[in-house]
Order: sequence, then C-alpha cells, then structure tokens
Amino acid sequence: MKKNRDRLLKIFQKMYDHFGPLNWWPGDSPFEIMIGAILTQNTSWTNVERAIENLKRENLLDPYKLLSLPDERLRELIRPSGFFNVKTKRLKNFLNFFISEYEGNVEKMKKESLWLLRKKLLDVDGIGKETADSILLYALEKPIFVVDAYTKRIFGRHNIIPPTIDYDEIQKFFMKNLPEDVGLYNEYHAQIVLTGKTYCKKKPLCDNCPLKDV
Repeated sequence: MKKNRDRLLKIFQKMYDHFGPLNWWPGDSPFEIMIGAILTQNTSWTNVERAIENLKRENLLDPYKLLSLPDERLRELIRPSGFFNVKTKRLKNFLNFFISEYEGNVEKMKKESLWLLRKKLLDVDGIGKETADSILLYALEKPIFVVDAYTKRIFGRHNIIPPTIDYDEIQKFFMKNLPEDVGLYNEYHAQIVLTGKTYCKKKPLCDNCPLKDV
C-alpha cells in the first residue's frame, strides 16, 4: 500500500510541477458547478462556458427559475453545449431532485452523507458516475475521487492499473492509496485531465510529457 501511495503522490507531484495549480472547477457558486457538471457531458468546457454565460446573462442560475423555464427556451440557452435536447431533460431531472430533496439549498445537500448522496444522485436519470462524483467533489467538497477516460488511459499505459478495471475499482484504488483530502482529489483529477488532453492522447506525445520517466 505504501508503494502505491508513494508512486501516486510522485506522479501527482510531477504533473503539478509541470502545470502548476489548476484551481479546477471554474464556477462562481456550487450551483453553477453542478449545472456545469451536467452540461460538460460529451463536449468541451469552452462550449459549456458559452452555455452558462447565456444563463447568467438572463439571470437564470437559480434552481427554481431554471425548473420553471419552458423546455424550448432552456434548449436555446444551452445550445452551445451540444446535445441540448438530452441535456435539457437531464437538467430538469436534476433540478426536480435538487428541489424536492433539498429545497434547492446547497447547504442542506452538503449535510447528506457522501455515499447516500452519491446513491441518490445516481438514481437521477441522466446522472452517471463521473457527473455525480464531479458534483460531490467540486460543488459539495465531499472527499471522493473523480475518474474519467484520461485516468484509465494514463494509469493503464503506465501499468499501474489493469486494462479491464472498471470505474468503481479505479476510484477505490486511488481512495485507498491517497490521503483522504478534498483539495488533493480536486487538484489530482484536474492534473490528470490536462495531462491527458495535452500529452496522453490516443496517439501519445510522450517526449514532453511530465510522466515520461515514470
């Protein structure tokens, strides 16, 4: 276990030294981060920013306002994020849950225990594991490690995790071998994403990668 811990922390430090602090996830409020986590499914963050800016301009970043907004209008506002028909349904599903369970109050939602809240989020149609965990970590500051395709690719290529491992097993591996620290989980995932986007592509650019000698 200590060997895995030391290795994971060494990898984190190499990425951190290379990129510096990333301060992810961008957002002016926990609610904005939750909305962003849903909108970012299958699209780039640049597109999500444009959609969120549309909502801000109309003063609609409020759970009750968004829920009462006609679907047609919401679709138009979030159009830049792509898949806007599907995402309108997913947003409304989440908003119904957020309001019915927690009265649209982030502080009430935060008081729920981590794993019970995760289960409830996963029961919302359209909220998958990565989205749920992003909401838990970034918006609600719960100590849970977010896994994505870059995590599997980078750590698989370095033979740290096997190719057949699934989301939950990867998450358990990181959480078992890293200190339970919201800030570390936050920064680690951000570093993985940037490393994946910049270097560990489908056709990897290993020569300049901060992890080339790991």
